[in-house]
Amino acid sequence: MIVDAHLHCSGNETAGGILDALDDAGIDAALVLAPFLTGPFNLSDRTSLVAANAHLSAIVRGHQDRLIGFAVVNPLHPEAAGDLERAVESGLRGLKLVPSGWYPDDDRAHTVYAQAATLNLPILFHSGIFIDGRSGKYCRPVFYEAVREHPSLRVALAHLGWPWTDEANAVGLIDLINGVAPQDCQFRFDFSFGAPPVYRKPVLERALAVLGPGLLQFGSDRFFPCAGGHIRTMMDEVSRLFDEIGLSRDDRNQIMGGTACSWLGLS
Repeated sequence: MIVDAHLHCSGNETAGGILDALDDAGIDAALVLAPFLTGPFNLSDRTSLVAANAHLSAIVRGHQDRLIGFAVVNPLHPEAAGDLERAVESGLRGLKLVPSGWYPDDDRAHTVYAQAATLNLPILFHSGIFIDGRSGKYCRPVFYEAVREHPSLRVALAHLGWPWTDEANAVGLIDLINGVAPQDCQFRFDFSFGAPPVYRKPVLERALAVLGPGLLQFGSDRFFPCAGGHIRTMMDEVSRLFDEIGLSRDDRNQIMGGTACSWLGLS
């Protein structure tokens, strides 16, 4: 089973278009994020995020065997926890959080974490720098250790925290060195690439050596609407990296689907 654990909506896609793209790319299931990076949706505008979550709820309705919708809220909005609960009631099954203007140990963030824990939601965090030039100072991997105050939460850090990839590996290693099985660890990491091409092989090799395939998952970080071939280009790049590293078939299968299936509760 192949799972793309990091795909964006823009607000201009349809369910049929998404499913066609997944079919063309050979993807069985996908984690799809509510739009927040394309107008009129904006992290600073709570009303637009409510609309974004409603848009995604309509997209995934009737297709939840393949489309796992993740709501987006901003902890700086006092209504964020309630907005998250309503998004889940409408069919969304996870949460995307982007620290921008707030740190992961902010009390307001903890309020949202507590709600996510109550609702048994996985969380995908942005980690590392932003390619649009916003400050990445809020998104260093070590800051996400604040999540450990909510032991039942299972989270993923996107982009392996580039450029702080060694720091991301250290955060993920803590559970492993204390004997926790990978499927029960609190953190896992998608390597939807933040790292420029020259760094990608050593970054992936080091993550495999430290974390193992059980804490790594594939994400293309593509934006809908797009063709399946656009997603496939990232899959092909990852496959070439796996070939260069000499990764076994079992480890490839774990990264391309197994880790995300365990995290998302897919069969």
